[in-house]
Amino acid sequence: MLGYHLQEAAWARFAMQALCSLCLAGYFAPSSLRLGGQWRTRPFCFGLLCRIFAPMTLTELKYIVALAREKHFGRAADSCFVAQPTLSVAVRKLEDELDVKLFERSASEVTTTAIGYEVVQQAQEVLEQANLIREIVKRGKNPLDGALRLGIIYTVAPYLLPDLIRQNMLQTPQMPLVLHEQFTTNLLEMLRTGEIDCAIMAEPFADTGLALAPLYDEPFWAAMPSKHALAQQSSVTSEQMDEENMLLLGAGHCFRDHVMQACPEFASFASHAQGLRKNFEGSSLETIKYMVAAGLGVTLVPALSVPAHIVQAHDSGRIASTAAGGASSANSDTEHPPAPHAGSPVADSNFLCYRPFTGEIPSRRIVLAWRRSFTRYEAIAALRNAIYACPLNGVQRLS
Repeated sequence: MLGYHLQEAAWARFAMQALCSLCLAGYFAPSSLRLGGQWRTRPFCFGLLCRIFAPMTLTELKYIVALAREKHFGRAADSCFVAQPTLSVAVRKLEDELDVKLFERSASEVTTTAIGYEVVQQAQEVLEQANLIREIVKRGKNPLDGALRLGIIYTVAPYLLPDLIRQNMLQTPQMPLVLHEQFTTNLLEMLRTGEIDCAIMAEPFADTGLALAPLYDEPFWAAMPSKHALAQQSSVTSEQMDEENMLLLGAGHCFRDHVMQACPEFASFASHAQGLRKNFEGSSLETIKYMVAAGLGVTLVPALSVPAHIVQAHDSGRIASTAAGGASSANSDTEHPPAPHAGSPVADSNFLCYRPFTGEIPSRRIVLAWRRSFTRYEAIAALRNAIYACPLNGVQRLS
């Protein structure tokens, strides 16, 4: 009896598969079908069959992982390089297929439900395994062929990428870089899920079992208006910076944490609303530079963000002579911010001045991280070679 039922089920499955195939081929195309008391046309019949028998796809799993991470349909769609309606429809289709609500939708953000959180965790594991299959296939091929997906933090990207992309195109044109600028926490998650192959980040960060290659140690410089009292010195100390109005990056930037370590006095002010009396939070280093140039305070910047001619002047000892000689040679250690519009504070009178630190010099270590399961070792080596071919003024190389 059991064998009979199994045989009957197999015939039913075969009949339905054959029906789908015939509909696709156009051999069997009923002009209408009565469903739910209404007559539906043939396109509806075909769409219904596709919806019933189409399994969930890796693309849909990638969409729900991105939505859980970004908590916003628009940002999730951007991270997946698709239109927002495409992602929204795919997520809704998956919820209908599973007959469960994965996300709670509100005007401000999207959050996962309790069961949705478990589904997203499982989806991440499935995506990791799928990427492993792709990497296994690549083992027999040239590891330098094909794009390399590189993540990079916001406070490194603007100052390293122009030279890095140029060097990569010269050395390995067959291996284009697909770039992702993100916060450190997001890059770690993208590495874990296989959305990127490697990432350039600043230590420290949570130990996630990644392979690491130290790239360089980058000291911090103080940036101030050129007419500031500290600009008359050849160098500054952390204690002197503690007395100034500090302009900081917003929460989420690892560079903000590094500045807090260099100037601990500002940690107490960062958690309270003090306006511009003690600190100001900006969204990017370039925004903060404009604020400094407008005379609203001082800040710390990484060495690669300091113009090369200023770093070279410091290395040759010209900044010390400039500070001693007064304003007559001020052009060697000041910077005109990028052509502001007429009438702005930057355009009127203020310019940026940079000074190195003495004593205990605040710094950060920049590393290249990748998953241990990533098998394109030659691609990682090629990327490191391209990085070391860049000027990297003012930093200490670690290889």
